[in-house]
Amino acid sequence: MKKILDIQHLSIQFKNGKQLTTAVDDISFSVAENQFTAIVGESGSGKSLTALSILQLLPSAATVTGRVLFSDADGVQDILTCATKKLLSLRGNRIAMVFQEPMTALNPLMTCGKQVAEVLVKHLGLNKANAKAKAIELFTDVELPQPSDIYDRYPHQISGGQKQRVMIAMAIGCNPALLIADEPTTALDVVVQKNIIELLKKMQQKHQLTVLMITHDIDLVATIADEVLVMYKGKIIEKGMASTVLKHPLHPYTKALIACKPSANKKGKPLPILEEGMMSEIENTAIFFPKKTTAEKQDKLLLSIRDLTVAFPAKKNIWGKAMSMHTAVNKVSLYVNQNEIVGLVGESGCGKTSLGNAILQLVEPVSGSIELNGKLLTKNTAHIWGKEIQMVFQDPYSSLHPRLKIGDAIMEPMKVHRLFGSASRRKEKTIDLLEQVGLSSDSFGRYPHQFSGGQRQRICIARALAMEPSFMVFDESVSALDVSMQAQVLNLINELKQSHQFTALFISHDLSVIHYISDRIYVMKSGEIVETGNANEIFNNPQHEYTRELIGCITGNDG
Repeated sequence: MKKILDIQHLSIQFKNGKQLTTAVDDISFSVAENQFTAIVGESGSGKSLTALSILQLLPSAATVTGRVLFSDADGVQDILTCATKKLLSLRGNRIAMVFQEPMTALNPLMTCGKQVAEVLVKHLGLNKANAKAKAIELFTDVELPQPSDIYDRYPHQISGGQKQRVMIAMAIGCNPALLIADEPTTALDVVVQKNIIELLKKMQQKHQLTVLMITHDIDLVATIADEVLVMYKGKIIEKGMASTVLKHPLHPYTKALIACKPSANKKGKPLPILEEGMMSEIENTAIFFPKKTTAEKQDKLLLSIRDLTVAFPAKKNIWGKAMSMHTAVNKVSLYVNQNEIVGLVGESGCGKTSLGNAILQLVEPVSGSIELNGKLLTKNTAHIWGKEIQMVFQDPYSSLHPRLKIGDAIMEPMKVHRLFGSASRRKEKTIDLLEQVGLSSDSFGRYPHQFSGGQRQRICIARALAMEPSFMVFDESVSALDVSMQAQVLNLINELKQSHQFTALFISHDLSVIHYISDRIYVMKSGEIVETGNANEIFNNPQHEYTRELIGCITGNDG
């Protein structure tokens, strides 16, 4: 079988002062024509750097050695040594890339259609009229609704899944020989994720594409890849046919990646985590889901939401007055008992984050009521109850001030609410919290960029706990983490629930995560609750068609 890509002894190093860090360490592999190959590994394993090296998109600080041989009609080219003019003719033309975050990959000042047309004009030499017609045809090909309308819309006017489809349309527009998809479904909800994966497979077969996909989700690979490479600390530690590697993994690291994923048979047990590339079983020192005794049968109601409606302006006139409203949350009622974790699950746009924001009064409801401990929460009383309710957001990096040291970020709300008296006592409390979330005391004086994504999320949890809240909202707080980091954060939340006795609403698009962490579940669709019940009942015996669809979208579901 012909090789489209042949990487030989590739190494990537970065110099920081006198220190030299090897990010990719002497790897070799090939990608066969018309095959779907996946590179799997945790954040920091070197997989994305490997993909970026194929198009020479690495920062200037990187030192790259080895060979990256690409074969097309013009023969074999070593991309690492080819001339700039040749490289520019390959990028976006013979080798295309779908990036992880379409919002940052697309130009916010250009309409979606013009961005695709621009590529067609540059590489195929089409005139503007033909480029527009071809772009609309591509939008139809990737199954975008109302392709002509999407052509004239800006990226912020379409959903995340639609933006990713625009990126795929742009990538396949010039009929590339090789398509690189770098984490194309990260942080997308399971329904959109499934649609994007099915679309990639369909495009690969229709256009006879060779695809190299980068992902941290090993279960995702099972549904789409022909061959899989597993990377750890810059090295390829296992490779082979996807079905063989996933069903009969040989390396301990591959086994650990598979074991870290929440599943039906792991509810109530600590998830295995990765330590130095090996699976580590956590001792079940905490009772996560204790059975209630007869004396404890009567649950104490902590949070009560009744007929809550949240709406946003859908269209404004030139004076800024709302002409029409979009209802994000439509007369929703739910309750959370003390010391209970309740899950709220649904796809993007269903209104679950708007509901979470309404609880914290970050958005003002149109109607309905929210009560905490029997006291009404309103915009006017938010400052009184602010310390009682805390939120852990989806993106920990944007949640932390980049110029504020971690210790100061955690102490800041303590100072605002005048907690724990002196500065020395607050520092002592902060160091204690950092240690409780698994970070060392020297983290106190470091900045957010000096931590990994999983560590930053731990910091955000510590900051929320600093207020000693009675209720917490976790909004997609593990959705962008790789499976091993996700397992660590889920274990941490379970442990802290026991030690701090907090109550929480856990919001996610991933039903397997929601099932694992929650006592009860609410399923949300189009702003309304369509099903609710015990976590096991919802996961194992869903009654609503939409809940069954969500479960069907979970790759590798063994529940």
